[in-house]
Amino acid sequence: MKQFFAFVKKEFFHIWRDKRTLFILLGMPITQIIIFGFALTNEVKNSKMAILDFSKDASSIQLIQKISVSKYFDATSVLSSYKEVEPLFKKGKVKMILVIPQQFAIDLQHGNKAQLQLICDGSDPNVANTLSKYATAIVMDFQNALVKQQKLPYRIETDIRMLYNPELKGAYSFVPGVMALILMLTSAMMTSIAIVKEKEMGTMEIILVSPLRPFGVVIAKAVPYMLLSMVNVATILLLSVFVLDVPIRGSLILLLSEGLLFTITSLALGLLISSITNSQQVAMLISLMGLFLPTTVFSGYMFPIENMPLPLQVMSNIVPAKWFYFIVKTIMIKGLGFQYVWKETLILIGMTVVLFGLSIKNFKTRLS
Repeated sequence: MKQFFAFVKKEFFHIWRDKRTLFILLGMPITQIIIFGFALTNEVKNSKMAILDFSKDASSIQLIQKISVSKYFDATSVLSSYKEVEPLFKKGKVKMILVIPQQFAIDLQHGNKAQLQLICDGSDPNVANTLSKYATAIVMDFQNALVKQQKLPYRIETDIRMLYNPELKGAYSFVPGVMALILMLTSAMMTSIAIVKEKEMGTMEIILVSPLRPFGVVIAKAVPYMLLSMVNVATILLLSVFVLDVPIRGSLILLLSEGLLFTITSLALGLLISSITNSQQVAMLISLMGLFLPTTVFSGYMFPIENMPLPLQVMSNIVPAKWFYFIVKTIMIKGLGFQYVWKETLILIGMTVVLFGLSIKNFKTRLS
């Protein structure tokens, strides 16, 4: 046991002396969580829009004010005719134009019905669809404020409730995904590079003649990265709660335990990569291309897996990040317990056992 801890201590010293590695391990999580939390979000805010108001009555002015004060729109232009519509879109100055017809207030008050037109830039369908929904919701709120207790004939109201994320904040989705991405990259990539570095320098054979068995050597190399990854988990959770306002509704102990399990799974994957490569460049390439893209595409936090073709849905099941993303979202965002994530936990445990088994087998075959 003393020999094992001596190897772990040696690996800590290696990491501490390599400032670039230390910066990647501890600095990358902070940078990514801030970038994904604030910059890369699926929310659409402060979109430039123009107003074409033919009515110019009290009701139309109130509606324009209500839209202007929302966080989603920034009314920058007031138009006077349809001729000005297309040039604005061509120049890319606006994303949407609200057209209010003549006698808007009269139609609304006497006919119980009024028309509005939303002209959106369809070159980006997702943004156009989102903006149209935002504008429609604001118009409905405006209508409800006007009618108050009045009963319009055949009026159907839809009460929409958003559970777990009432404000539809993008951070609620990105935080679990970024946590999976960071842990996968830092744990797997740095572990694989650390072991391959020993091979390139010719020191691995020297290490293997020590009394410590190859299995102990592999575990000793992985322990420091496991501890540093748990520091990253704590950092991400602190930034999520105090910077991004994403609450932890479930058990913190359960969340940290699942984070530890996923870290061990990622370490096992890194060890497997190190056992099949002989250079740091190859190990880094496999780690980045072989882990970054699958984690981003098949984890479910950027692209819905249900929308993918069936072969890709099946392929996503072998990506550990998919299961960890579901676990974090269930515990952290929904506030549910272990009884809702035990299947995903067993899958990660099974993946860890298989990956460790393959890593140790290949490690012995090549170096012992």
